[in-house]
Amino acid sequence: ESEAGGWWIPELKSSGFDAIVIKGKAPRPVYLWIHNEEAQLREAQHLWGKFTKEAQEEIRKELGDNRVRVALIGPGGEKKVRFSCILNELKHANGRTGLGAVMGSKNLKAIAVKGEKKTEVANESEVKRLIKWLKDNYEEPYFSIGNLGTSRVTGLLSEQGILPTFNFREGSFKGAEAISGETMSKTILVRRGTCYGCFVRCKREVQVKEPFPVNPIYGGPEYETIAAFGSMCGIDDLKAISWANQLCNAYGLDTISTGTMISFAMECYENGILKKGDVEGLELRFGNVEAMIKMVEMIGKREGIGYLLGEGIRPAVEKLGKEAEPFALHVKGMTLPLHEPRGKVGVGLGYAVSPTGPDHMEFPHDPFWATEAGISLLRPLGILEPVDVFDLGPKKVRLFIYLQQYWDLLNSLGVCMFTAKPFGPQTLNGIVDYVKAVTGWETSLFDLLKVGERHANMARIFNLREGLTSKDDTLPERIFQPLEGGTLKGKKIDKEEFLKAVKTYYQMMGWDPELGIPRKEKLAELDLDWVIELYPHLVS
Repeated sequence: ESEAGGWWIPELKSSGFDAIVIKGKAPRPVYLWIHNEEAQLREAQHLWGKFTKEAQEEIRKELGDNRVRVALIGPGGEKKVRFSCILNELKHANGRTGLGAVMGSKNLKAIAVKGEKKTEVANESEVKRLIKWLKDNYEEPYFSIGNLGTSRVTGLLSEQGILPTFNFREGSFKGAEAISGETMSKTILVRRGTCYGCFVRCKREVQVKEPFPVNPIYGGPEYETIAAFGSMCGIDDLKAISWANQLCNAYGLDTISTGTMISFAMECYENGILKKGDVEGLELRFGNVEAMIKMVEMIGKREGIGYLLGEGIRPAVEKLGKEAEPFALHVKGMTLPLHEPRGKVGVGLGYAVSPTGPDHMEFPHDPFWATEAGISLLRPLGILEPVDVFDLGPKKVRLFIYLQQYWDLLNSLGVCMFTAKPFGPQTLNGIVDYVKAVTGWETSLFDLLKVGERHANMARIFNLREGLTSKDDTLPERIFQPLEGGTLKGKKIDKEEFLKAVKTYYQMMGWDPELGIPRKEKLAELDLDWVIELYPHLVS
């Protein structure tokens, strides 16, 4: 499961399809061409091995139209790097969970789409009115997501002590200002990019000539990328981080997992687990720009130590031994994204119980809901008071569940959270108005939040079927240990309190409080009786 912005999905809709299901494996490399309700598999042997930019250019040339939208993989996906991604427009990534490797395993290089079909809505005038209202009410101060992108938070998080640094050992980074959104805007930013129909324009497009040839066609680094290759690796060189971002987009690699795997390797090297001979003679230490860049390339090519790191964090630890376990910051085999759970305990809960592993885009971030302004979004749900950032009690768990359902709803609708509160003016009931205007459904906020709840329950059953248990709903041991440096030095999550919060989550979800197994009554309430019939042994 993964989400991406961009222009590809609207183009798929205009070509006559709402979704694509791809089964099986092609005997040789192919790409899928979809145009005005017709689909065709085309040869892609000549595209195999090409970087994303060259492959996209070749596909558009073959199809005779530079307006064709292309979602594709790079060499990383072809070589099945476990955290390879799918890129559309070279800069919008379905980043996490390794979907690039899934496409690579099917010998599917790309899906190209083009259509002229108009999307029909139930009430066009109402849709236009709602869009105008959103645009008219969207405030854009300088410190906004539009002006500075997601990297606007880099310096702030460092000041607060929650910028993951040196593989989550510390929470503040001395070089934070040098890699901040403000610095990017003043130095290497050449354009603000955007997604389909969006006036926020939060995407970064950067250009560098020396010492790295960074091309704005690949976009620019988001906050997560900056933290992954910057503070996590001890690097305060924004040009080098932008080059690492471009390499990941060219090879088709998730920037979060790539950067965090490199910071893991750096800590292993500094503790003598990896030797110089294991890493091509590199000084793989925190702060070494050359080593960081070389590691990105080695992972993309699956060469040397890059082959092992490309297998993901669990296989890497199995190969390197138990001494490497303390440095492996992951949940369910996916490395942590760059939000510090010791300063955002609700995010930590989300990392633990998320069905896909830690995903910062599936649940709320505590600081927003610790203020009157932030909590105003949730008044229609009966949540009237802010909840402290470090609270892990029932109030925080209830808040987490409601917002998890809301986030899942936004993902299901394809709505970007940056237009909705607390980032934008959109309210909960405003989302309901949009759904009614577009679909014509007579629905309510209660009904729509059930979409998110159904998602969580179906995902839970899927994971149980695949062998995951409540034992997987935890955090890396380092998160239960004090931060070694930064503004929040000494801060940790109390393990006993955290495990109690996980059980409270199970109870409030209507699951078995010890095993985290959905109860039959809860599934029936959600109209998921078919799940009970399919998997009676997986429900309680």
